[in-house]
Amino acid sequence: MLLVLVIAAALWGLGMVLGTPHRVRLGMILMLWIGVVLLHLILPDGHPLRLATGESPALWLMLGGFVAMVLVYRKGLRALKKRAQDKQEPERKGLFTEAELDRYARHIVLREIGGPGQKKLKEARVLVIGAGGLGSPALLYLAAGGVGTIGVIDGDIVENSNLQRQVIHRDADIGRPKAHSAADAMRAQNPNVVVRPYHRRLSEDVAEELFAEYDLILDGTDNFETRYLSNAMAHATGKPLISGALSQWEGQLSVFDTARGTPCYQCIFPEAPAAELAPSCAEAGVLGPLPGVLGTMMAAEAVKVITGAGAPLRGEMLIHDALFGETRKIGLSRRADCPVCGTPAQDG
Repeated sequence: MLLVLVIAAALWGLGMVLGTPHRVRLGMILMLWIGVVLLHLILPDGHPLRLATGESPALWLMLGGFVAMVLVYRKGLRALKKRAQDKQEPERKGLFTEAELDRYARHIVLREIGGPGQKKLKEARVLVIGAGGLGSPALLYLAAGGVGTIGVIDGDIVENSNLQRQVIHRDADIGRPKAHSAADAMRAQNPNVVVRPYHRRLSEDVAEELFAEYDLILDGTDNFETRYLSNAMAHATGKPLISGALSQWEGQLSVFDTARGTPCYQCIFPEAPAAELAPSCAEAGVLGPLPGVLGTMMAAEAVKVITGAGAPLRGEMLIHDALFGETRKIGLSRRADCPVCGTPAQDG
């Protein structure tokens, strides 16, 4: 039995290293369990493989039943949680109130958005990862623009040094969780939107389940670990990912939408650079208004993706140089050997 558990742990660990989605790794463990149970049912008593895996199938069947009950219980909890959230949320598919029509009038008169596009915004669910420099303007403009449900996940608290660029927070918010400070600012800006704050870091154990609740993901984080996780989960769940990054005077953003055939983030950045080549904002510095420029652009891309207006930055990267006032775009290509979205090599 110990041998099987070691194999299962090795499969899980290898999947983590390779960035395999959570559900795929669960499927691998399930296939291993089915194989062990079949061995016990097919092979005769005393067979070496049966002896090496616990002799009797009863223990494995009990273990499988226990795991199944845990999974069903978790699924039931998620369903109850969703029902509770839906009851707390206002009806997002109803007609606009007079106040909403007046608030969104400048959107509605745009030919590319109009009433149908504004209705799509009202029905949309957008998750923003990070309530920092990029997340601050993105969150404010998503709320102002009437996105119906906005999730914000961030495990940090507001610090004095954040306020030079993270404009969603105020001096009085120092010491508060960024997710809650940002949520209060959005609710104050637009009481018609539903805001879901998550005071925690995005981690693998919640990412897939969390992404499944939203239509679109915005990643404004400042570390490669979270960017790679966001990219892998967005691909696994088929959700578009708008990713932004910046340093000193320059920023970049793109729309990674592998369900529509675009490359993913890891196609463009296969490996995280050495720490000395990608210093943090605290180490390298950053122009205060730069996150506002890039974060607002991310919100504009989100509106385009949701409403179908214009041409979102799918398969392209926009690079903005604030020091010299230059903005340019470059084309992006998918990598066949990408561990996230690449095509597996065919034998023979």
